[in-house]
Amino acid sequence: MTAAAPGSDQGMDQDMEYESRLKAFEGRELVAPRPGQDPVNVPMIRHWVEAMEDGNPAYLDADAARATGRDGVVAPASMVQAWTMRGYAASVRPDEGSRTVGDELTDVLAEGGYTSVVATDSDFEFHRELVPGDHITVQEVVESISPEKKTGLGLGRFVTTVRTYRDQDGEVVATQHWRLLRFKPKPPAEAAAAEPEQPKALRPRPAINPDNAFWFEAAKEHRLVIQRCSACETPRHPPGPACPHCGSFEWEAVEAGGRGHVYTYVVNHHPRHPAFDFPHVVAVVELAEGTRLITNLIGIEPADVEIGMPVVLDWLDADPELTLPVFRPDTAQEER
Repeated sequence: MTAAAPGSDQGMDQDMEYESRLKAFEGRELVAPRPGQDPVNVPMIRHWVEAMEDGNPAYLDADAARATGRDGVVAPASMVQAWTMRGYAASVRPDEGSRTVGDELTDVLAEGGYTSVVATDSDFEFHRELVPGDHITVQEVVESISPEKKTGLGLGRFVTTVRTYRDQDGEVVATQHWRLLRFKPKPPAEAAAAEPEQPKALRPRPAINPDNAFWFEAAKEHRLVIQRCSACETPRHPPGPACPHCGSFEWEAVEAGGRGHVYTYVVNHHPRHPAFDFPHVVAVVELAEGTRLITNLIGIEPADVEIGMPVVLDWLDADPELTLPVFRPDTAQEER
């Protein structure tokens, strides 16, 4: 559309001309009668009811279906749309040169700025149940295109179409009113302003039990402690009820000096959790005392992390209930 001053005669003429072009699509056929790729069949019914966890025996058990007065198994009514789907390949690789009325309508809506889309509702009317062997055809016609509406997503128009499903004899088996909202996406700044600021998600909670509670309590006080066997004096981490070396259940907690080196590490990019900043460096740090712990590295770019680099303890007060040890490069150690 050619821009014109709002409220000017030229602008009003353009608006009226645009409305007329959209109205001209009402009553037009978006999809000519198109047969489904496969007839109604039991294997597809089985996949559907398993996915939907629909235990109605009339869908797979012929005797159970006959006990209800039917001649045999029937397809779930809500499957009617599935029998006419074109498949993934046809959706992403349409035939070249095969411009449709739907493509034309999409172009006109995009011309008006309605470039985003969301489905709003679907209303079915079923005329009869489908049985194995039925071959379903679908036809789609534009019923209405609304005037511009103000919605939570932005200014948009509701496009309502009617899909008519027929069997191999041309009998109507179902109709569907299908409504989409084609809308103008809000500018990023406006969308951000409209969204209330959400508090940052909490870090996942550690599994605290009687064997490791002392470690997390010490962390709240910014003390990094190591469990040490009282019998053989072997340090161990993570904490446990018995020494893996001598089997003793006696232990004590000793405070670590807070220095170590990167034993190994990984840079996590995906999947993303809202409590973390990405990229996220997760490292195994070997402490000077000999134990290792899994932690985060801070104060360094992922590309600069090296195995063996010296690191020093820091603390992350993640929230009022959780404090964790993290490590940063030990520049003092590197300068020695």
